[in-house]
Amino acid sequence: MFLNFLDELRSAGIPASLKEHLTLLEAMDRDVIGWSPEEFYYLARATYVKDEGLLDRFDRVFSRVFRGILDSAGEGQEIPEDWLRAVAEKFLTPEQMAEIESLGSWDEIMETLKKRLEEQKGEHHGGNKWVGTGGTSPYGNSGYNPEGIRIGGQSLHKRAIKVWDKREFKNLDNDVELGTRNIKVALRRLRRFAREGAADELDLDGTIDGTARRGFLDIQMRPERRNAVKLLLFLDIGGSMDPHIKICEELFSAATAEFKHLEFFYFHNCIYEGVWKDNRRRFQERTPTWDVLHKYGHDYKLVLVGDASMSPYEISQPGGSVEHFNEEAGAVWMQRMLNVYSSAVWLNPVPEAYWMHSQSTRMMRELMDNRMFPLTLSGLEDAMRSLARKK
Repeated sequence: MFLNFLDELRSAGIPASLKEHLTLLEAMDRDVIGWSPEEFYYLARATYVKDEGLLDRFDRVFSRVFRGILDSAGEGQEIPEDWLRAVAEKFLTPEQMAEIESLGSWDEIMETLKKRLEEQKGEHHGGNKWVGTGGTSPYGNSGYNPEGIRIGGQSLHKRAIKVWDKREFKNLDNDVELGTRNIKVALRRLRRFAREGAADELDLDGTIDGTARRGFLDIQMRPERRNAVKLLLFLDIGGSMDPHIKICEELFSAATAEFKHLEFFYFHNCIYEGVWKDNRRRFQERTPTWDVLHKYGHDYKLVLVGDASMSPYEISQPGGSVEHFNEEAGAVWMQRMLNVYSSAVWLNPVPEAYWMHSQSTRMMRELMDNRMFPLTLSGLEDAMRSLARKK
């Protein structure tokens, strides 16, 4: 595991050497820390990280390699029983998976869950009906069902239509520079369009020089050169977007450097009645979406970044949000955004070849009037052309 940890750190761009790795092992051998995961975390971080700008990357690697240890282990604790049960998860054959039938409509799923919570008297694990872990029940975690509701636990199959669990997301790092140069070049297409379409301004020095030379007033004009583009950036965060953190950070960093008038907000899966600036306080400090629509005028260019991978209910149904009860469907809020910001695109980090296999992606693409582009360099250039055409 420790060698894998070293490899993961290097893959994340943290310059971890074999010497530092041996230093960490020697420190542990000499018992310089107690045997708690938290102390090991701080020892490893002090050993490998020499630049505070790499702390966020280190945290992500540590969480991925030693997932669950800091939250669930402690001095003198035994291995939690839930861990042992998760190890014993059923591995179903394709035939067994095919036998699991969908429950039906959204209302039927929620009503059935309500009844089972009322009837269930205790914990249950490995079955096909009650709320528990493992098994094929539509309710619980660590099991398999094509239209299940995950209650706590880890997401293993990425198929839940709703999640009843408090999840923590991290803010994107807008200081990332590695790999952003080509993205900046693609984004400059939109800035160039704004300069070409802007009004000319008086060239005072040229006017004075021309007047002195010609003996009569010779007004000289020059194109406006200031960065006049106003960009409103919405970033999908957490869940199925975790594998795309690196490319999203590069885009975020490039956009921050290229656009003087940039406002950003986070959302999860779909736009609803509230968005936020800080993922660590996304439940306490939200900005009403109505406030965004009223504060930022229609001259802003709207860019949404997300994989559009979600339950279709999250787009089409009130109460369909994976994390809270939304009184109005996501499609309603998306349409309100597009009514205000006619110049809008959606950037999708998932390869375009897979879009047609996702119902939610097809729905979101239709809402965007086909203005969904892959998050690649060519896709970015096409997206900037689309924004340039919309005035």
